[in-house]
Amino acid sequence: MSKNKSFVFSMGLITGVIGGIIAGVLYAPKSGEESRRELKEAACELYEKHSPAINEAKKQAMENIDLMKYKLERQFRKFNNMVKSKKLMKAKELEKYEDYNY
Repeated sequence: MSKNKSFVFSMGLITGVIGGIIAGVLYAPKSGEESRRELKEAACELYEKHSPAINEAKKQAMENIDLMKYKLERQFRKFNNMVKSKKLMKAKELEKYEDYNY
């Protein structure tokens, strides 16, 4: 569980840093072209600096997505089997009652 908490914290930290940089550049009293250039440079620098962490976060996110898919598929199969067994039980029950009617 602590691995999930550290992942969430790191993603929040990265999001906060990116948001701060963008807000700082957008509210700076500079021309649009200069602001866009600085924003691009800051984004590239941030990516280069935190590339391993970003790649690890992507990897963890994909692993979590795969795990959730597996769990959902397993639960769906269980539910589907339960519905089929209930239908089978109901069919047997109806068949028993039909036998008594003859």
